[in-house]
Amino acid sequence: MADKLIIVESPAKANTIKKFLGGNTKVVASMGHIRDLPKSKLGINIENDFEPEYINIRGKGDLIKALKKDAKSAKKVYLATDPDREGEAIAWHLAHILDIPEDSVCRVTFNEITKEIVQESMKKPRKIDMNLTDAQQARRVLDRIVGYKISPLLWKKVKPGLSAGRVQSVAVKLIVDRENEIRNFVPEEYWNIYATLLDKKTEKEFEAKFYGKDGKKIELHKEAEVNEILADIQNGKYLVSNVKTGEKKRSPAPPFTTSTMQQEASRKLGFTLKKTMSVAQGLYEGVKIPEKGSVGLITYMRTDSTRISEEARTAAREQITKVYGNEYYENRYYKKNSEAQDAHEGIRPTYIYITPDSIKDSLTTDQYKLYKLIYNRFLASQMTSAVYDTINVDIDVNKYNFKASGQNLKFKGFMVLYVEGKDNEQEDEENTSIPLLEVGQELKKKKLEPKQSFTEPPARYTEASLVKELEAKGIGRPSTYSPTITTILERRYIVKDKKQLVPTELGEIVNKLLTENFSEIINVEFTAKVENEFDEVASGKEEWKQVLRNFYPQFEQEVEKVDKELEHVKLEDEVSDVKCDKCGRMMVIKMGRYGKFLACPGYPECKNVKPFVVTIEEPCPVCGGKVQIRKTKRGRNFYICEHNPETCNYISWNKPKVGEKWTPEENVKNTTKTSKAKTKKSTKKAKKTKKDSKK
Repeated sequence: MADKLIIVESPAKANTIKKFLGGNTKVVASMGHIRDLPKSKLGINIENDFEPEYINIRGKGDLIKALKKDAKSAKKVYLATDPDREGEAIAWHLAHILDIPEDSVCRVTFNEITKEIVQESMKKPRKIDMNLTDAQQARRVLDRIVGYKISPLLWKKVKPGLSAGRVQSVAVKLIVDRENEIRNFVPEEYWNIYATLLDKKTEKEFEAKFYGKDGKKIELHKEAEVNEILADIQNGKYLVSNVKTGEKKRSPAPPFTTSTMQQEASRKLGFTLKKTMSVAQGLYEGVKIPEKGSVGLITYMRTDSTRISEEARTAAREQITKVYGNEYYENRYYKKNSEAQDAHEGIRPTYIYITPDSIKDSLTTDQYKLYKLIYNRFLASQMTSAVYDTINVDIDVNKYNFKASGQNLKFKGFMVLYVEGKDNEQEDEENTSIPLLEVGQELKKKKLEPKQSFTEPPARYTEASLVKELEAKGIGRPSTYSPTITTILERRYIVKDKKQLVPTELGEIVNKLLTENFSEIINVEFTAKVENEFDEVASGKEEWKQVLRNFYPQFEQEVEKVDKELEHVKLEDEVSDVKCDKCGRMMVIKMGRYGKFLACPGYPECKNVKPFVVTIEEPCPVCGGKVQIRKTKRGRNFYICEHNPETCNYISWNKPKVGEKWTPEENVKNTTKTSKAKTKKSTKKAKKTKKDSKK
């Protein structure tokens, strides 16, 4: 019989905690949730004040029996699931299964899996926090109602197997709206004039940019305007009218929150959100290190706070002064975001002396990369600012004004260790050197260069920039970003083109149907408002069922109204220019599990299906036939001749160039075994579309 039974969520976490607790203590894992709403039905008794109808999760019967047996034989049971709302709810479900009274002091949480924190936390058990549990229940029940009431409308009007969701549908809407912005964007012409000037004293050249006339800024939109200015200044004197020198400081970024970690791992490491959270979970739960055993390397990775403990602050100071010197340390506190729950610290290493390189051999490549990112970001957050010397110069020529600026890095500060990445800009600020000029000094003109440009549309979202936007608009919380984006990718509402998120035709159809018919729900404002209500529940200011009472009546009316309005609406399939070779009808384009395919509209009488093929204008460089674009299983494009494999075996990762010709020998050389394997996969893919046609 164990004196203590501690239940955590994962075996890795259990193994790490075991070694920190002496005596007769047993640590076991619940493997996540053990109870949930049923998948086969709504599972919420709306008439009985939205009472959830929880059931034991299928396949966990043996685990539940084992947990009950362990609990019965232990003198005291502690529920040590993750320290967030989801973890609190799992603890509550465990208490229900194990017949632990609701007012029992049985709940412990670990913000980090270290010996000191685990032992200290075990001395401070508490009751299950029903406010946190109810906030999770409110989210789960409301999202279940939205999903299970709206999704069947998509099944009837678009295709079976689709889903709608309060957060996921808004994420799709943001991506579709951005795509429409790009499509509707009308470029505007604008011009700049650059002057390459020479400082006769130092014989150094530098570049100045046109600003305006008589000190007033002028925007140039037409070539005629530019030519007029060029004519006026062609033979003018370039005189320095003002010189301003100064100093600029650049401060480090704060320690990671969940969203900033996801963004930075996407930018710097190319990790998906799902991968980032999976790797971070492993670092938090524990990694085996020689002579130390299993060690939790980072603090809890689901947080929206940048706060750090005083112990961590002290450890950072010691490490920075030891490695870099006193001049690199600065005790920094970061402002709390007004929306942050601040339940946990920011994400940081648990032991600052365990440097990434010292344990590199104990980590996987991905673990090492992410741990190094977290470690360096945290340490840099407690370092001094980088310092630049700056110079700004005004130059006049015949009443026209040019400006030049430069900066030189004088002291690296935190940049010796870490620089935050950016979505659409270069990561580092460049040194741009210009000579130290004097007022009244004449400069020699070396070159005048007008440059025509056009405004560009907004960039498509990446995973990183979408998370940033969701967080800025108050949509979702740290724990929801990864599953939200993973879901809409898996549903094929969006696809990745390199790193960019692009809506599919299916995603646009679903978005149009939802936004036109459920505009009160599928919008940013409503989604953010509901998140705030969940926060009110978590802080004990609102009853969780009241959130549902306020929401449901109008929602129910809306669903019934839309169902009636869509009853006689049929979404027509797009007709292709391909004739069915079995019955002569014009085949239609359908969306299946593996993308688009052609199907006969005469189904079920005619069950003919064909692959949907996209061709390019450039002909096959081997035989002159049409070149098709196909995708690998991972979504990468490759190019293949329409006659492959019958009479031509052309296949390539690269799009053929205009006029490109390959000899048979060159084709054999360029066609790799990997590429041939892709052909087989694409053939299997086409065969599988027959299953989709039945849908």
